[in-house]
Amino acid sequence: MDEGFLNKAQIQNPALGDTLNNLLLGSGGTGFFAALLPSLVRLAFVIGSVVFLFMFIMGAIQWITSGGDKTGLEGARGKITNALIGIILLLVSLAIIRLIEAFFSVNILELDIGALKIE
Repeated sequence: MDEGFLNKAQIQNPALGDTLNNLLLGSGGTGFFAALLPSLVRLAFVIGSVVFLFMFIMGAIQWITSGGDKTGLEGARGKITNALIGIILLLVSLAIIRLIEAFFSVNILELDIGALKIE
């Protein structure tokens, strides 16, 4: 089989779109993971923040609509407390990542394992 044909013709996944196909095919897969890992971490922080906001608002609405009912107030207080603990844990994990990066002079989101380098 003609090797020139194999180099020119590449199979692309139409579901990924041009940007992800270029990352995946252009660097042998490492470019794809280099873009994927930081994006997943950012996505996790965004989802955590949205969940915090949703739980905090639901707890506040439950507090307002409880009408002085003791069980309703306790449930609302529990939701608000859990939401605050969640956002504090999210921020502490971000601070720990930054502290490790500064202390050891490494980038947590950059992995360099031989031929596989993920930034």
